[in-house]
Amino acid sequence: MRLRLYDIRDEHHKLQKELAEYLHCTQQTYSRYEIGEVEPPLSVMEALASYYGTSVDYLMGLTDRRTPYPRNK
Repeated sequence: MRLRLYDIRDEHHKLQKELAEYLHCTQQTYSRYEIGEVEPPLSVMEALASYYGTSVDYLMGLTDRRTPYPRNK
């Protein structure tokens, strides 16, 4: 499974360092998420989905739908 972390970061013109600071991790750790060396925890995927206004499923490549799913009330 290929994550879309690099693609979406590039589309938003962000640096790995910026995302690492947002996630409170090192740039090296974030880089490992992007290249698939380390699987990001669900909490990281949720934070990134919120940051980009998309869904975890989209970031994981499970759907091509970019918009987040509506929340149940």
